[in-house]
Amino acid sequence: MAIKKVKIRNFKRFKGLFELELNTGLNILVGNNETGKSTILEAIHIALTGFYGGRNIRNELSQYLFNRDVVELYINSLNNGTALPPPSISIEVFFDGSINPEYEGNDNSERLSCEGLRFQIAFDEKYTDEYNALVSKKNMMSFPIEYYEVTWTTFARQAVTIRGIPVKSAMIDSSNYRYQNGSDVYISRIVKDLLSPEEVTAVSQAHRRMKDTFIGDDSIKAINERISKESSIVDGTVSLTVDLGTKNAWENSLVTQLNEVPFGYIGKGAQCVMKTELALTHRSAQNAQIVLLEEPESHLSFSKLNQLIKAIAEKYGDKQIIISTHSSFVANKFGLENLLLLENQKIARITELLSAEFFKKVSGYDTLRLILCKKAILVEGDSDELVVQKAYQSQNNGRLPIEDQIDVISVGTSFLRFLELADALKLSVAVVTDNDGDVAGLEKKYADYIKENKKDKITICYDQVEDTGTLKIGEKPYNYNTLEPKILKANGNNITLFNSILGTDYSTIEDLQKYMKHHKTETALAIFNTNEEVVFPAYIMEAIRNE
Repeated sequence: MAIKKVKIRNFKRFKGLFELELNTGLNILVGNNETGKSTILEAIHIALTGFYGGRNIRNELSQYLFNRDVVELYINSLNNGTALPPPSISIEVFFDGSINPEYEGNDNSERLSCEGLRFQIAFDEKYTDEYNALVSKKNMMSFPIEYYEVTWTTFARQAVTIRGIPVKSAMIDSSNYRYQNGSDVYISRIVKDLLSPEEVTAVSQAHRRMKDTFIGDDSIKAINERISKESSIVDGTVSLTVDLGTKNAWENSLVTQLNEVPFGYIGKGAQCVMKTELALTHRSAQNAQIVLLEEPESHLSFSKLNQLIKAIAEKYGDKQIIISTHSSFVANKFGLENLLLLENQKIARITELLSAEFFKKVSGYDTLRLILCKKAILVEGDSDELVVQKAYQSQNNGRLPIEDQIDVISVGTSFLRFLELADALKLSVAVVTDNDGDVAGLEKKYADYIKENKKDKITICYDQVEDTGTLKIGEKPYNYNTLEPKILKANGNNITLFNSILGTDYSTIEDLQKYMKHHKTETALAIFNTNEEVVFPAYIMEAIRNE
């Protein structure tokens, strides 16, 4: 059982219609903040369970569930006399065809015969007269949510209850902290769900015995006698006791501990691990076909996160898993071929990625930095990164590239793997690379991205001139075709300028070249920090061009 497609209309971040096709197994939602990743998880969970923020959606109706622009447009229309119809929220869940034949029909926005479910928050027609009287007065300031109802219907046009929905989801958000009487509400609910009815009864009885022990204590008896004597005006007996007035009073008075430390006082990382593990093992997750994970990386070290990812992959590989994340480590480990990039209410996906296995094994690469920036400039190492940033600053009033959503990323020798990812997602990327005195070899390496194979959004930037000279480092010829000698060349081999920048006192260009070769990082830092006017090679200037 799995979800094939979800259509969301007017819910929170999504104005109008948003459509998402899902993989049967693993789905990794990535995107910048406020793009709607959490909204997707919430929408699926509401449609399948009726719960929002741990509470029944019927009790949580609010105008803030609606897209803000849609609400504003609607209220303005009422006040200016153009009166748009009351907007509605719709979440359509298309199943993979193996759920239940009773859910099959064509009552969906596509008018296709298939299995599915529609959840709606819509105006209730029985309030029409009252509503018309309200809006006729104009000067509306708030949304008339009191006239709305919540419904679930199958694609076969049959009303359905939450309990009757054959597909269930488990929502796990370890980053959510809500405390009540010193105990985390989320963890308390999870622990309760782990208990069998017999165990709940046992806890309740033990809690009652605790009350009896409290009341029977001699010190408490003496205190209660004194309190009653002092309360002469009150008609009755005043005393201290333990609350057992509600059916589940024990839930509000018991505190979950780890190593005898109350849950709310342990580290956030330990809290996240504990919440996620317990949530994944309680009955709702075991019985659920869909597991929804909100930023599992929250507060976790790499080692703990790796353990968690391994546990999820091993224990829940047979379920449909939908994860939202900002972590390159999480995305790499779960597999970039499962990635869904969300931007401007559109989804970009990778149909095939030969390097996916590489990023799984070498998961420390910042792949999401590439994916989530407006433009990426790929360089080999730290010194290249510093020089490119300085070149950008020189052309953009001192702004760093990242201030313009342009990320300069050191990728070592993995240019082609990152380019494959960029090409798959149609990302804007420039590569800054040395020609190393072998332009033909470099052009062969990047043959899929240059000349007749040039991609619209990918530019390979390199010096097409092979420079030579007589300098040797030991017995090896000096490479005149790396970053440092190219910068020297661009500045006319100005010894005075670079002695000033580097704080050196060399009299020959050869000595300066040797120094810069052996002190790449120091040279790059000095260039980055200098106030001197530096000319940068043309291939670097090509890369920083902000198109």
